[in-house]
Amino acid sequence: MRRIGFPWSPQLVERSKRSVGGTIAAASAALEDGAAANLAGGTHHAFSDRGEGFCVFNDVAVAAREVQSRGAARRVAVLDLDVHQGNGTAAIFADDPETFTYSIHQENNYPIKERSDLDRGLPDRIEDEAYLALLAQDLDHIDAHFEPDLVWYLAGVDPYERDQLGGLWLTAEGLRRRDAFVLERYAGRGLPIAISLAGGYAPSPQETAELHMGTVRVAEELV
Repeated sequence: MRRIGFPWSPQLVERSKRSVGGTIAAASAALEDGAAANLAGGTHHAFSDRGEGFCVFNDVAVAAREVQSRGAARRVAVLDLDVHQGNGTAAIFADDPETFTYSIHQENNYPIKERSDLDRGLPDRIEDEAYLALLAQDLDHIDAHFEPDLVWYLAGVDPYERDQLGGLWLTAEGLRRRDAFVLERYAGRGLPIAISLAGGYAPSPQETAELHMGTVRVAEELV
């Protein structure tokens, strides 16, 4: 419980299992319809043998293995844009040539870092334009070296300037532009995109929910 950050309860078990089920369903829907989102998930700090950092199970890793095991997708790209590095995801897929892990995150923040296939550790207080330029550079690099059958987008909104657990300074408009850039890039190539919302800790639950729904609205418009 100390490592995960939640008191253990039957309700937590049920919620954690349903979150993984939602991500598996989103993956299947994305492969069929082009794009889908789970309005939860992105629990990227969970390892194969333990949870941590508000994450019980690594839903994206479970869902990726599920679609790979049934042959629905072979090569999966995990694009993690949460403010915190996806350390559990990086560890689970280490040395796996069929899965590419990318994390762009605040370097001086939780957790202890693992090694993704491509990591971009950002300085504190980076703003919209600098962030988006580095993101574009990194996605160009990924596109040059990896051709996925399925793209997973962890659309954390904790890079937001008012986030209580982050130290980056993206505006709400910057987050919208980030979402549009990622989704247009891959939808335009006909690649299925599965979205998990990941982290967000704005000053109020309403503000956090509005930022998350911004991602969903962008997906509805573009995909």
